[in-house]
Amino acid sequence: MLSRKKKYLQIALNSTLSEARGIISKLPPNDRIILEAGTPLLKHYGADGIRKIHSWWQQRLFGLQDRSTNQPQNFGELVKIIKDTRIHDSVPSPVSSEKLLNTPYVVADYKAMDRGSTEVEIASSSGASAITVLGQAPTETIDVLIEECNKNNLDSIIDMMNVDKPYNVLRKLKKLPEVVMLHRGVDETELGNKPFPIHMINKIKGAFDVKVAIGGGDTIREVQSAIFNGVDIVMVWKEFYHTKDNTSEIAEEFLKQIK
Repeated sequence: MLSRKKKYLQIALNSTLSEARGIISKLPPNDRIILEAGTPLLKHYGADGIRKIHSWWQQRLFGLQDRSTNQPQNFGELVKIIKDTRIHDSVPSPVSSEKLLNTPYVVADYKAMDRGSTEVEIASSSGASAITVLGQAPTETIDVLIEECNKNNLDSIIDMMNVDKPYNVLRKLKKLPEVVMLHRGVDETELGNKPFPIHMINKIKGAFDVKVAIGGGDTIREVQSAIFNGVDIVMVWKEFYHTKDNTSEIAEEFLKQIK
């Protein structure tokens, strides 16, 4: 679960698993980085994409050797890998089983529109920490997805892409989600002139007890504006579509702004 006291950088991995693996290998091990199994990646690789991203990020966070063909399924297997790779000193002590298994935070960006309980079941069994549902979805779908997330210890994220008045969606719900994502889509950004939805941050946070994320801005200036307006999570993807030599430096620069 996300801390109320921290600001987070959410990196959407939208390309291939090969690219995702390379990017993850260069990211700074930082618990303020959230990884997203993006919608294009999920459509290509399915739930296995979530499992691999979770495993690679877990290995990166704890300095473990990359063992993609031998992914830890439980705490016992993870401890065995730690012993086998002889890196006892690189893992903080004491480290609880709960911390080791839950630290890698992966968002399954399913953008659910129906069958909310089924989508949560798939995401949960694949190691995701959160799942997205579209604000355009039927209220019943959003309600059941939030309910199932609460039962399965997942965070629910409502993606408000193409929703003009997100607060109208939230007022209809039985329970609030953990996160509301204000989202300008890629096509809206590159082919249209829709503004970055910064103006909605305070409207949502002032009326509802939720974390607010924002996506669709990939420049340092846009990130700075979002943080200035009180956003909790900034989602970026363009700089992390392909592996680069300076991937670590790019991530560190974003993290400096998100505080």
